[in-house]
Amino acid sequence: MLKTSKISLILSSLIFLYSCSEEKPAPGTGTPRAKKQDTREISGKAPEPAAGREKPVSPVKPALDRDYLMGKFEPSKHPDFVSVKAPYTDRQGMMLRRETFEAFREMWKAAKKEGVELNIKSSTRNFQQQKAIWDSKWKKYAKEKPGARERALKILEYSAMPGASRHHWGTDVDLNDLNNTSMESGGKYRKVYDWLAAHAHEYGFCQPYTAGRTAGYKEEKWHWSYTPLSQGYTDRFRELITDEDFSGFSGSSSATEIKVVKNYVLGINEKCR
Repeated sequence: MLKTSKISLILSSLIFLYSCSEEKPAPGTGTPRAKKQDTREISGKAPEPAAGREKPVSPVKPALDRDYLMGKFEPSKHPDFVSVKAPYTDRQGMMLRRETFEAFREMWKAAKKEGVELNIKSSTRNFQQQKAIWDSKWKKYAKEKPGARERALKILEYSAMPGASRHHWGTDVDLNDLNNTSMESGGKYRKVYDWLAAHAHEYGFCQPYTAGRTAGYKEEKWHWSYTPLSQGYTDRFRELITDEDFSGFSGSSSATEIKVVKNYVLGINEKCR
């Protein structure tokens, strides 16, 4: 009799434990309570997969597309761009990607402490703005360079084809004076260039168009690029854009013969890659 009582007691305990493990209805309803949400999902981290299963792909920002890389968008309407004003520039309409501007601002402060004034003269330019520059020069050199290829090469000494400019990306700035001699010995901004050459890399900036390269634009001591972004953009441009993609401006057909992507977009200082 005692043995039977013990068995009954064990069975009762098992039934009670099983009933406690079931989800209970919420008060006043006949439906089970909702399970507690995984806090890893709230923080944006995906739960770790079970052993032997592949990890889920983390959500990432959309990849850079052709329109962005070729400047076919309006920076003032893009969520990643910010307006740049005094004291960083004395010109209207300057815009940069937020990350570029934040890095430039820190570089500006450091230079200022050492008596060097950095001033942005040109920043982001979209396709239409670059087209206006290009078409103006196309007319300017019409008599001097009547052939399309020769005229394009003349313009390409210092100006990019629309769609091929690094200024489309919001990563590049022209500083102080668009003239090499002013940044050379005896020039007004020699101290500025010397400081940039020594310290710009500490803030992520690099001079893409240096002397001694075998292809591309001529040297531009005033042009500096924010490489934490522009390096990836350069790689993406090489993957997505071909010479046949250039159109919509005077002399665009010469892009394939000149090999604009290889010689100009990619013809940069190796330290900026």
